[in-house]
Amino acid sequence: MGVLLSIVIPAYHEERRIGRSLDEVLRFVVSKSYRAEVIVVDDGSQDGTDRVVNDWIPKYREAGEELRLLTNTPNRGKGYSVKRGLTEANGDIVLFSDADFSSPITEAPKLIDPILEGKADVTFGSRALNRELIGKHQPAFRDFGGRVFNLFVRVITGLPFKDTQCGFKAFRREPSLPVFSLQSIERFGFDPEVLYIARKRGLRLLEVPVVWNDAEGSTVRYASDSLMMFVDLVRIRLNDLAGRYDRPAVEFAVQGTQSAEHAAKRS
Repeated sequence: MGVLLSIVIPAYHEERRIGRSLDEVLRFVVSKSYRAEVIVVDDGSQDGTDRVVNDWIPKYREAGEELRLLTNTPNRGKGYSVKRGLTEANGDIVLFSDADFSSPITEAPKLIDPILEGKADVTFGSRALNRELIGKHQPAFRDFGGRVFNLFVRVITGLPFKDTQCGFKAFRREPSLPVFSLQSIERFGFDPEVLYIARKRGLRLLEVPVVWNDAEGSTVRYASDSLMMFVDLVRIRLNDLAGRYDRPAVEFAVQGTQSAEHAAKRS
């Protein structure tokens, strides 16, 4: 039986949180009847992120599950890490989540089921569709900034969604590979670009309300990253006007990275 679900976790300086997240993910995948794999993409962390992930590989193996570690050298950005993870995944569906799992892995069926049922090709969690599902809110200034950014997303890109930045998305892998091959933004502004390309290429997108809790320890630098994300929105429009997203898809090649892959194969 082939792999149905690949769970990709981009991680940067996540030594303190990644172990707890891998524990929660393992409990989730062993409860399912389908075959799954988990891929952590360490984005050039200088702490012990890779050590913690390596410690969990035999635990997954003992449970009959697969955990792999990919390492970017040097740091390339969250967007690149998600792109690499999806490209090297084996599952029919690829779900990526931030390493802190602000949306718990138990919410994954909300994204997976519409794809399995043929209702969507891309599903993505949303904090804005039902704010009653938010447990612990983020600080007020970040919440306000997120709302302003979403307004810019709508005006500049024309995307009609209420929340493009929630780090909890799933993709039908085969039709999404061409989307990611055209992705050019490697850091935090990649989400709107991926959704923009997917929509342009006719994929079916579905925004889904999910449970979400703010988690401390974010690596986002509010001022500088917010500015870059705004610049990235302009880049998306310029790329489209230049015909970049109309080009034939190209095969993704890992460049400037070292692959530290550790696989625990199912017996």
